[in-house]
Amino acid sequence: MFTIGDFARHGRVSVRMLRHYDATGLLPPAHVDPATGYRYYSAAQLARLNRVIALKDLGLTLQQVRQILDERVTTEELRAMLRLRRAELEDAMAAAAARLVQVEARLRSIESEGHMPTNDVVIKGIPAIRVAELTATAASFEPEAISPVIGPLYDELFRRLDAAGVTPTGPGVAYYEDSPEGGGRISVHAGVQVAAPLQDGAFRVLDLPPVDQAATIVHRGSIDTMLPTAQALAVWIDENGYRSAGYAREINLECPDDRDAWVTELQAPVTKP
Repeated sequence: MFTIGDFARHGRVSVRMLRHYDATGLLPPAHVDPATGYRYYSAAQLARLNRVIALKDLGLTLQQVRQILDERVTTEELRAMLRLRRAELEDAMAAAAARLVQVEARLRSIESEGHMPTNDVVIKGIPAIRVAELTATAASFEPEAISPVIGPLYDELFRRLDAAGVTPTGPGVAYYEDSPEGGGRISVHAGVQVAAPLQDGAFRVLDLPPVDQAATIVHRGSIDTMLPTAQALAVWIDENGYRSAGYAREINLECPDDRDAWVTELQAPVTKP
């Protein structure tokens, strides 16, 4: 038998928590000394304590935890519940990390206002290119809406190209359009240059038309950190008397395993009034 302090240490909980569980009838001690009122716990009670903590971490109330334990939930059922909760927490952590990246990108844009070098902007014509692509819809053009869509699209595109025996002949080309669904939704096109015949099937092969004039700039770093570069390009377009003529294409010039070492060219179509 363990004193309440010893049991708390073995269970990695506080004495206060054990007293609360006793008061609610969730985990009463195995023995209470009638003379002193001291609580004593058995090692076998660690199993119930672990279940209480696990179910509480699932977001259940103590009343719900007690009900589940009284119904004698099986180990396999509890394991399934914990796996589900783990997946939910992992998704929440990934979403929070993505939001943090975008907050940092916005902060860099604010900090670089008026200081972002734009002397690397080049006006040039873009030739027609043939790409194999997959398309999906994002809820908006916000980075946090685009990133979860375009990454899986590229993974699936390269899987299908490999299965079809089609080898890319050039860099990846991502481009965007207003979705026919409306409501601010965006059609996301994840493509890569190929020499395959025009087709619609497991993937689409099409010729992207040439662009007479595009303001271009090179971004070095992850796509998720592109915002300051894209906004610097927008400032250059406005300050140099051009008008935007659509969404910019993203040409993936270098895509090593380290995403922070990526090199991407932004090609924003423009017109000169």
